[in-house]
Amino acid sequence: MIIVDRALAARAEAGNPIKVGMIGAGFMGRGIANQIINSVPGMDLVAISNRHIDAAKRAYSEAGIEDLKIATTVTELEDAIANGKYAVTEDAMLLCRAQGLDALIEVTGAVEFGASVVMEAIAHKKHVIMMNAELDGTIGPILKVYADKAGVILTACDGDQPGVQMNLYRFVKSIGLTPLLCGNIKGLQDPYRNPTTQEGFAKRWGQKPHMVTSFADGTKISFEQAIVANATGMKVAKRGMLGYNFNGHVDEMTHMYDVEQLKAWGGIVDYVVGAKPGPGVFVFATHDDPKQRHYLNLYKLGEGPLYSFYTPYHLCHFEVPISVARAVIFKDYVLAPLGAPVVDVVTTAKIDLKAGETLDGIGYYMTYGQCENSNIVQEQNLLPIGLAEGCRLKRDIPKDQVLTYDDVELPQGRLCDQLRSEQNNYFATTKTLAAVK
Repeated sequence: MIIVDRALAARAEAGNPIKVGMIGAGFMGRGIANQIINSVPGMDLVAISNRHIDAAKRAYSEAGIEDLKIATTVTELEDAIANGKYAVTEDAMLLCRAQGLDALIEVTGAVEFGASVVMEAIAHKKHVIMMNAELDGTIGPILKVYADKAGVILTACDGDQPGVQMNLYRFVKSIGLTPLLCGNIKGLQDPYRNPTTQEGFAKRWGQKPHMVTSFADGTKISFEQAIVANATGMKVAKRGMLGYNFNGHVDEMTHMYDVEQLKAWGGIVDYVVGAKPGPGVFVFATHDDPKQRHYLNLYKLGEGPLYSFYTPYHLCHFEVPISVARAVIFKDYVLAPLGAPVVDVVTTAKIDLKAGETLDGIGYYMTYGQCENSNIVQEQNLLPIGLAEGCRLKRDIPKDQVLTYDDVELPQGRLCDQLRSEQNNYFATTKTLAAVK
């Protein structure tokens, strides 16, 4: 999106920066704050909310901002924004409700809390840029329905691997090829990792052990590939994806997939462990025109039938402001569900689980997530891992078994469960109406 830089420069010259609020001030949030404040003319991060206000203050301080206003009401926040002050608050809903904010960046990684934030922001006509694949992969399709009705953009972000894949997918389609595989390159995949095994790595990089565990145990990549699937209509070849181990360059993997099978599936999302260039992403595509295949061969992409396109990096927080500008200025979303979910992420036992236990969260000790096609999830009543935390087990579950709704008692009164049920019903009804027509 090269045009974004000029659009932001014009906003800066006009003295009309995009005014952004951010919810969540952890490791990634601090990076986003620093990036917007110090490297993005035409955009201003005017407010940060975090449940512990000191973390919001730290995000500003690390970016060089010390003069802050603590807001406890919508009026106080709106006054700060109107007077060019930077504001911090513990109440995320203030950012959702306040006038003067063009967009919100949601960086919590939480499903229940994230659901309440996004719904409140949509109700107050705010564009929302999510760095929360867990939320998107659990109830993103119904959140998109609400956003569309409100006339606002709800999108995942540039920089994170799903957004990088989607940009590459759009490019490949735009030059006339048919994408058949969207892939993610990993350095490690071990479903039995936990916060204890990952503590040293987390400490080294200043991250939380449960967050890096979700990367290592495959849950995060499952969410990332699920939301790519939901944005493209692609499926998974099997539960958990194919997930080959391959030490060569990703260009050398094209022979490992059957083109006709990929076409029959309608394309798939997948990942590979150990390939180069890690930690990038790739798209494998085909072309039906022999004349164009001749040109592709001339341009060193080989003889086909699969052609490899890749981006050798993903730069996470560096690119998030691009997503904000795309939403606010161009009403363009980076990645959002096409409609009904195509792929979900289901709960799988990381250890032997016992009746009466309460499940811990994503990236902890008890469960990991696997991609599964949504029709199978519905048919088998499988439990999405985005809803698993806090569920009480009704029976023993052996290691590596996938959990169903029948295996657990859900916590009472959660918005995420309500929205998931609404999502199931909404798209079941939509499918029925389409069949009748």
